[in-house]
Amino acid sequence: MQTTRSADLFERAQRVIPGGVNSPVRAFQSVGGTPRFIQRASGPHLYDADGNQYVDLVCSWGPMLLGHAHPSVLAAVGKVAVDGTSFGAPTEAEVELAEEIIGRTPVEEVRLVSSGTEATMSVLRLARGITGRDKIVKFAGCYHGHVDALLVAAGSGAATLGLPGSPGVTAATTADTLVCEYNDREAVRRFFAEHGDQIACVITEAAAGNMGVVPPAVGDDGQNFNAFLRDICHANGALFVSDEVMTGFRVSRSGQFGLDGVRPDLMTFGKVMGGGFPAAAFGGRAELMQRLAPAGDVYQAGTLSGNPVAVAAGLTTLRLATDEVYAHVDATSAALQAEVTNALSAFGVPHVIQAAGNLFSVFFTPDESVTAVPNYATAKTQRTDRFAAFFHAMLDAGVYLPPSAYEGWFLSHTHDDAALTRIVEALPRAAAAASRA
Repeated sequence: MQTTRSADLFERAQRVIPGGVNSPVRAFQSVGGTPRFIQRASGPHLYDADGNQYVDLVCSWGPMLLGHAHPSVLAAVGKVAVDGTSFGAPTEAEVELAEEIIGRTPVEEVRLVSSGTEATMSVLRLARGITGRDKIVKFAGCYHGHVDALLVAAGSGAATLGLPGSPGVTAATTADTLVCEYNDREAVRRFFAEHGDQIACVITEAAAGNMGVVPPAVGDDGQNFNAFLRDICHANGALFVSDEVMTGFRVSRSGQFGLDGVRPDLMTFGKVMGGGFPAAAFGGRAELMQRLAPAGDVYQAGTLSGNPVAVAAGLTTLRLATDEVYAHVDATSAALQAEVTNALSAFGVPHVIQAAGNLFSVFFTPDESVTAVPNYATAKTQRTDRFAAFFHAMLDAGVYLPPSAYEGWFLSHTHDDAALTRIVEALPRAAAAASRA
């Protein structure tokens, strides 16, 4: 496969962009090799600067539920853009997008913002303002954007680079952040026993997707981890915050909430609701959201919040994300998971596949004794060298996987039989490569 043009662009990029990329995981540091510079995309395919075609299993890290360059989304964007790309004033469409989000989720009011990081930053401020408390609880391996207070034991790009935190984040900023392992109920109970009257909120990914996909575990009482968090928060006067930036409107019509029915106090959204444009939101019960300025005293603002072009893309995407779309993505995901297991098992490669709805990931476990990955500590035991070998064999065969062992695999409605066949045909060689690593 020819990659000369991508290599030249990467060399050029490194002279003007830190690390040559505008988001760390794109640099291929954990898998090695040359990042592919993408020129265009259509349906389930990416096309790089050298003219290579790939079946895309990243889908822009989630937003492209309908596939790339969907004609209706492009038409909506074009129609709006000719009337102006930003107004700094209210529009009817942003009201419609808010109504669409409320219609799919348990939130009663939402505030539109421009990124998932902005949404989580804002929701923490709101939770602290409402409760008058300072401390927050988060979970190791859960990534909520590069918010200073949450960039502690983060997953995703931070996990890929081996960074437990980040220089530039002060000790004072993280002093009120309590971190424990995901799915660890006893640790959460201890935090509340010691700091209960100081904890403003617990924030969690609705289903963890930034240490690989780790769903909320079901306890002996039949409740999953999200329900446990909701109950212990409410018993202690804290708020339960569910981050659905990744899972929202992707793993089901109503996100992870649509799968487990656990109603948070506050939620964050992103990715799919922006249709590939920079857009995000946070929401919750009306009495909580009414504390936001100008209705209340907790300040939050944004020049590009509710940007008309982003709103058009997101609203069109959500309206087209029908039950039939989710049924197709679910079925394709289930079929692909089975094929991956068959290929890796045939070559004796220890692994665990975990899913939240149609979002899944493959853990290249150290041996057969690891049968489940409940938390970040276990996720970090995986054989990333085997994943790197697997990744490059798939890439050489024209299948673009997330370039990190700590990321989920994403599918779209346009991943048809031909796309799935191409992926399946690439799996035996990739599994063989992993077995030799």
